[in-house]
Amino acid sequence: MILIAVLAVSAVTALLWRGRKRRRTPLPPSPPALPIIGHFHLLGPIIHRSFSGLSSKYGPLIYLRLGSVPCVVASTPELAREFLKTNELKFIVRKPFTAIERLTYNASFAFGPYEPYYKFMKKFSQMELLSPRTLQQFHPIRMQEMRALLAIILEKCQSCPGNCSKESINITQEILKMTNNIMSQMMFGIRFSATESQADSCRSAIREVTEIFGEFNVSDFFWFCKNIDFQGFRKRFEGIHGRYDSILESIIDTREQSRKESRMGGGGEKKKKKIKDFLDMVLDIYEDPNSEMKLTRNHMKAFFLDFFTAGTDTSAALLEWALAELINNQRVVEKAKEEINTVVGTDRLVQESDIPSLPYLQAIIKETFRLHPPIPMVTRMCTEEAVVSGYTIPPQTVVHINIWAIGRDPKVWERPMVFEPERFLNDDIDVKGHNYELLPFGSGRRGCPGISLAMLELPEALAAMLQCFDWKACDPDGNIMSSVDMSERGGLTTPRATDLVCLPTPRLDVLRILSVK
Repeated sequence: MILIAVLAVSAVTALLWRGRKRRRTPLPPSPPALPIIGHFHLLGPIIHRSFSGLSSKYGPLIYLRLGSVPCVVASTPELAREFLKTNELKFIVRKPFTAIERLTYNASFAFGPYEPYYKFMKKFSQMELLSPRTLQQFHPIRMQEMRALLAIILEKCQSCPGNCSKESINITQEILKMTNNIMSQMMFGIRFSATESQADSCRSAIREVTEIFGEFNVSDFFWFCKNIDFQGFRKRFEGIHGRYDSILESIIDTREQSRKESRMGGGGEKKKKKIKDFLDMVLDIYEDPNSEMKLTRNHMKAFFLDFFTAGTDTSAALLEWALAELINNQRVVEKAKEEINTVVGTDRLVQESDIPSLPYLQAIIKETFRLHPPIPMVTRMCTEEAVVSGYTIPPQTVVHINIWAIGRDPKVWERPMVFEPERFLNDDIDVKGHNYELLPFGSGRRGCPGISLAMLELPEALAAMLQCFDWKACDPDGNIMSSVDMSERGGLTTPRATDLVCLPTPRLDVLRILSVK
């Protein structure tokens, strides 16, 4: 009995000592907090900017308490590597927030847990939906919509005979229509923006979703407010959910009926599609009783929402920021035009196959990603206690990796606030998640699967806009401005605070170029 008692005391002592030893590893530095609200009073409307300011004062790894939710903010490439690679499996999940859970049917691929469903859909996305073969098959759609954008811009110029410079264009809206149409055709085989009312409705819904995803809902951060809708969040996201759910249900119902009639020989599909869209590919799995993963209808709708929102809004925002930076940096514009003229010439429109021969254009895209990452922060949640850079990260801590701040850090980049694509010409830095100073698509197992599509779509569209037109910024009344306001607004993404309104002037015979197939 004495031996058992000694062993028991020794075991308890060892456990207490190990716990005491763990506690000796401190939490990251933290600003002074207030009772109940913690550090909420230190945050402004644009969260990644607030985090950047706090990090510059308290260090690259800081601990914050937002209500009852513990958070950590990391703001260096080295820390990003520790969270996303060295300790990846401890930080591979995302904290479920109320709006995200409801708007994505509590079945999200992008925001859901790292479980068999996520792994299956990630593999399916990479091997089927976004495989090189599939993306090549969808190339005519991207080319068609890019040409449609150029035609709209040209029409604006020609609508004012003798003085086309008076006709301005809201390029924010037109770019969003283009990315909207690309994704809707790839996913559903239809053009959502076929009419102005459809374009406005879709654009509004996308912005509402990304905005509410990026806002702080009090109910998510104070446990005692969980069932109280202080800010009207629940009313807002229920309204958004109802609008797009009815659209998705109608699209899926119509396709299911068409597939059923086609199988029965009823002529539901008079002309068989040469290329399967995303909806058909997902329905193949949904209807297959022997599928490795059994999908529910909510899985499908959440998956479509994830892809459509990400593929439309983020791509449009990046193109808009790139054009705004170029208007403010005419030296870069002239250099890009010279490269395009040399490689492509003036007798045909730039194509995706030209992009590898346009290194300066690719550098412009990377530089835009550096200063304006479409998703400013990579967010994860700690599932088990970890030690990062000598500090303890407790379980359930939400980790924000501020890639926006990393892209503007003078310790990482020379002249960080200068738009200078040349920095990438003699550097092997890419955007695939291996270089932690540039992470627009995240990194590791939870990196964005849409990177391949984005890196085909964005350079070609920007090159075509530069090849065909000269650009000046103006106010809504058409008055030329000396520079573009580069303010941003809050949200899940980093959209511009105001729409980009421009005065385009054709620099080539655009109509003739568009007629060349």
